Amino acid sequence: MKYLILAEKPSVARNIGDALKNMTKHEGYMENDRYIVTWAFGHLLSLYDISDYDATKKSWKMEYFPFIPRIFEYKVKPSQKDRHKADFGAKKQLNIIKSLIKRPDVTQIISACDYDREGQIIGDIIFKVLKPKQPVFRLLLNEWTAGAVIDGLEQIKPNTDLLPLRDAGISRQWADWIIGINLTSVTTLKFAKPSKQILNVGRVIMPTLKIIYDRDLEIRNFVSETYFKLAGLFLKDSTAFEGIYFEEKMDQFKRKSLLEELIRDIQLPTTAKVIEVATKRKKEYPPYLFNLSNLQGMITSKYRGFTSAKVLQIAQSLYEKKYITYPRTSSMHLDETLIDKTKNVVEVLKRGLPYEKDVIFNASKRVFDSKKVESHSAIIPTYLIPKNLSEDERLVYNAIKNRLLVQFMAIAEYDETKLVLEIKDSGLKFHASGRIQIEEGWKVVENIQSKDRILPKVIKGDVIDVRELNITHHETKPPEPHTEKSLLKVMETCGKKYKDNQSEEMIMQVLSGFSIGTAATRAEIISKLKRVGYIESKGKTLITTELGQKMVDVFPVKALFDLEYTGRLENQLSEISKGILSKNVFLRSIFAFTESGVEMIKNHDEVVLKESVIKETLGKCPNCGGQIIETQKSFGCSQWKQGCKYVIWKNDKFLKSMKKKPTKTMVKTLLKQDRVFVKGLIGKSGQKFDAYLRYEKQNDSEYYNWKMEFK
Repeated sequence: MKYLILAEKPSVARNIGDALKNMTKHEGYMENDRYIVTWAFGHLLSLYDISDYDATKKSWKMEYFPFIPRIFEYKVKPSQKDRHKADFGAKKQLNIIKSLIKRPDVTQIISACDYDREGQIIGDIIFKVLKPKQPVFRLLLNEWTAGAVIDGLEQIKPNTDLLPLRDAGISRQWADWIIGINLTSVTTLKFAKPSKQILNVGRVIMPTLKIIYDRDLEIRNFVSETYFKLAGLFLKDSTAFEGIYFEEKMDQFKRKSLLEELIRDIQLPTTAKVIEVATKRKKEYPPYLFNLSNLQGMITSKYRGFTSAKVLQIAQSLYEKKYITYPRTSSMHLDETLIDKTKNVVEVLKRGLPYEKDVIFNASKRVFDSKKVESHSAIIPTYLIPKNLSEDERLVYNAIKNRLLVQFMAIAEYDETKLVLEIKDSGLKFHASGRIQIEEGWKVVENIQSKDRILPKVIKGDVIDVRELNITHHETKPPEPHTEKSLLKVMETCGKKYKDNQSEEMIMQVLSGFSIGTAATRAEIISKLKRVGYIESKGKTLITTELGQKMVDVFPVKALFDLEYTGRLENQLSEISKGILSKNVFLRSIFAFTESGVEMIKNHDEVVLKESVIKETLGKCPNCGGQIIETQKSFGCSQWKQGCKYVIWKNDKFLKSMKKKPTKTMVKTLLKQDRVFVKGLIGKSGQKFDAYLRYEKQNDSEYYNWKMEFK
């Protein structure tokens, strides 16, 4: 009798194998006397394309849409090189999993895919296609340390307990397919000329684009206004400080002449009397534990060269190496069941640090609160101390480690003093404020420098010298362009307005369930917007391209830009995962929305949003005799609409693997001579070499591959 464990990735399978010990390695799995551990490569299966349902629909035509399958079918995911072929590795691994399921000694299956809705459907779709007869159970873990794996296997649940989570994952997948396939197709056919230039439409990329567009529009339409302030320089016991004139709680004035009149008769130097003094001791709590969005926001704003996608990739790597807990979480608290485990982690992490004695563990509700945890707790380190981290991994890991340790240190405290002064014989009142850090507390961990604004010690009634009065000129400033940090926050809160003084905890409590995408998907949403040409980065800021602006202006299905609508959809998916809402009710609304959207686009006025950028004719197509032209993304045949498949992509993966990109000169030579001599190719060993390259049609398809020759 053996248990078959299915992990989401080979790296996770290795972690499980390390915990179970005495594993013998085989192709596609490992085994000991009790367990067999195999793995997927993330999604091994994908939804059918339209042409899989109906072979006559290989190319897009308006009359084919809307297209909504009666039954959604799955196939082995397509090869990246040729979408008409199944991915070889995925097909091979699926067959290995199938053979293991059919083994007579396998009496139970355990899905060990990630504990979220995407992880749930990775395993469940494999089981749907392979139809195992054995009972399926679920291993639900937040980390992959050996102790967690062993404990988790003692607490597995029937996979049927996770049906609501599966339904939420399926609903998300089908909804995105229906909206994406239908609206992308008809939008491209309607608004792109020629329609080879695809105009991507999606449930989550459209509202995200609108967020950036709206900020760009605010900046473009911003009209700066001038205002003035009256600043006074005050002196007490050799300590100088600034105060600002105010009346009726206002200290900004549109008329400079008003301020000039006020100070016309004041002879300097003069004196002012302190008429109010208020000092308060204030506390500064550490920021909450990281969820994924906050981790991405902190790292991308603090360090150069990081994107939210890169932060997620690094965090995922740290997770798979067993150094941190599950990173794709939206929670900023820990489940109360983790108190003892977290105490152990804190004791390990603080050992040898200069502030070791200042880290005192306690089970605070600010850290441990099960009611504020959805699926996964906040991101924290495990008890394993990492070795041989890259510099990028070290930065991310230390941020997570420090964020945990500061929770158990003294609260930082400062005294804030506010003064009101009145200039002698004028009635003019000035306010001044200052602060003095009393207790650094948790700030010492990251060496946060407190900015003290020092005021002299004064009491009510003190008389202070007035040395200068200056009218200062100011301009109102437009809002800042979005950065990945600010965009992630808007996506997380679905654009809901909240006051600056509201805590992160309060914001997330109010907006729970309403968001654009999930913690796991937001980085990819931003990356996709860049890939499809709707936004671009300028330094750390994000702005819309001309195409992105046109898309928002012209695209007629305005509900897809509506943050409220998108938030409701994400909230409905959350309700499906909790068993509150039916999958079928959700999908019926998506189908109706899509059908309506398709008709809206079909009936819209003709507007060209995107035209191919044809730079130059490079030569004759060796396949059909047409012209090879350069476009934004490729060197391809002008007869593509007639079915010619000759194209060399500018991001060609074969050339990229050898640190090369295709150039116009290369393509011209290739077309003229059937091959091209390329210098400076870099092999897997890192050594440079030269070779001839041919671009030849595959024997069993209409697509082309590179071939290498050395003479």
